[in-house]
Amino acid sequence: MRSSSYPVLPTRALRGLVVLALTAGVATTAPAAHAGPAPSAPASARTTAAAEAAKPYMGWSSWSMQSSKYPGLNPDGDYSYLTEANVLKQTDALAAKLKKYGYDHVNIDAGWWMDKTWKTGFDQYGRQTPDPVRFPHGMKSVADHIHSKGLKAGIYLPVGLEKGAYGDGKVPIWNAPGCTTADVVYADLRTTNGWDNAYKLDFGNPCAQKYIDSQAQQFADWGYDFLKLDGVGPGSFKSGDNYNNVADVSAWQKAIATAGRPIHLELSWSLDIGHAADWKQYSNGWRIDTDVECYCNTLVTWENSVNDRWDDAPAWSRKAGPGGWNDLDAVDVGNGEMDGLTKAERQSYMTLWAINKSPLFTGDDITKLDSYGVSLLTNKEVIAVDQNDSPVARPVTPVGDQQVWGTKNSDGSYTVALFNLGDAPASVTADWAAFGFTGNASVRDLWNKSNLGTHKNRITEALPAHGSRLFTVKPGGSALTTTSYEAEATANTLSGSASVAGCDACSGGKKVGNLYTGGKLRINDVTVKKDGIYTVEVAYVSGDPRSVTVLSNSGNGTSLKFPSTGDWGTAETVSVQLALKAGSNSITFDSGSGYAPDIDRIVVPQSV
Repeated sequence: MRSSSYPVLPTRALRGLVVLALTAGVATTAPAAHAGPAPSAPASARTTAAAEAAKPYMGWSSWSMQSSKYPGLNPDGDYSYLTEANVLKQTDALAAKLKKYGYDHVNIDAGWWMDKTWKTGFDQYGRQTPDPVRFPHGMKSVADHIHSKGLKAGIYLPVGLEKGAYGDGKVPIWNAPGCTTADVVYADLRTTNGWDNAYKLDFGNPCAQKYIDSQAQQFADWGYDFLKLDGVGPGSFKSGDNYNNVADVSAWQKAIATAGRPIHLELSWSLDIGHAADWKQYSNGWRIDTDVECYCNTLVTWENSVNDRWDDAPAWSRKAGPGGWNDLDAVDVGNGEMDGLTKAERQSYMTLWAINKSPLFTGDDITKLDSYGVSLLTNKEVIAVDQNDSPVARPVTPVGDQQVWGTKNSDGSYTVALFNLGDAPASVTADWAAFGFTGNASVRDLWNKSNLGTHKNRITEALPAHGSRLFTVKPGGSALTTTSYEAEATANTLSGSASVAGCDACSGGKKVGNLYTGGKLRINDVTVKKDGIYTVEVAYVSGDPRSVTVLSNSGNGTSLKFPSTGDWGTAETVSVQLALKAGSNSITFDSGSGYAPDIDRIVVPQSV
């Protein structure tokens, strides 16, 4: 059957506005909407899922070129790039140019079951069937060719039962006697997913699981190794009962486990971090943000929306690990002019993806990579940062125009990234004290593949606008000797709304919160032996990015934005530079006219 009930093209929705009811230091969360019983996945399914994503996947995806208005990419109308011929062309180029560096997925995105007017096609069981013009030899033939090159084949679906598949509710479900499409959805035909182009599946009826089983079996029979499930909620700029697709994701994991072929399950887009545990339990990866593509005459632009990831990634940093990864979307750095970025922006883009251990999949035309793009995509030392067993990096400084990110590696070294997100050149400094050590350290420049020798206490680099550097730093000095000061200590001064609250994640089990509209915390009797600029570590809790003015003694202070810790039950740290004098000092956290993060403690070096 064919249907014209797909009226909305699957382009990125307009960036949504999230309105938060802020009570300082408290996360106010509405009860989770009931979405019907989630099918329980067997332990074997969870084991198989984890094995599918021991490391972030790498490869190529069709969507960036499909969605672009770059001259010549889509000559037969919007999204027309997606054809069998183009997929095979990119497959061959990936195998020839990038496979040896770990890029082994070829992912076919939205449109494979639609004609060039976006009219959808389904088989007699309500399952998507390939458009005969786009894919004249069918999807199995394409997967076979991908496999012949030693690569893995990926495919795409929106979540829910597409409206065009419903067929007045009389369409039978494959391998499910007595089940029809009327049985798999709610009787009121409530809609779901990010575009409302599908009916919500009712997993209170076993027929709904049977429908998912039939789709998974079809993909397994065709030979697909990867599925991107799109428009998933809570997320995709939607919330509420209709858009809670946790049960769908669970059903997909269960179906994959019985289909006879391992299939990586990737979720999209802008997934709700409040359901991170569900995404981790039932899938292998989750898009944390909106589409990176600009839907303009290039593939992406810096402002729309590459640079958003620096703000959005930190909240998810502790959610990723073997079995499931935070997906920052395509890394389009290989084509130069078509990418729509400067060389500095392309390097920073790749750097952020690598230190966040995001899947590294490009949407570029692999047949036309420029030499600089090749150098970015094939740098083995940078790829190793993405693929090694170290934790996901986080900012170690507040998140202004100049930022330092880092993580500790299993061999005792540190991965350190410097970013200048400002629109003009600027110097950025990484202080070793922010990583817990002092003295000398050897520095390896990963992008330039060169050793920079020994640097004492810090490294400073002049960076272009939107520029970056990426280092491996091996301490040769000593661990930093520090003194900790608890925010809730009775010797401190609280003013305005500030108050002490319990905190299981915090040192001492307490924190100071309610720092809003004038609330202040002053930590007293901070003692050092000599005057100097000290790298002070601040442990804090903040379910969203918040700014606070930090000052020492009677200084003027600076408003600094602390990245989200992901929720109100997780503590993280950033380091700030403060001038302290020999003897006793005070350090103040002032909320000003806004809402500040909750403060757990500060850690002060005993010497500069």
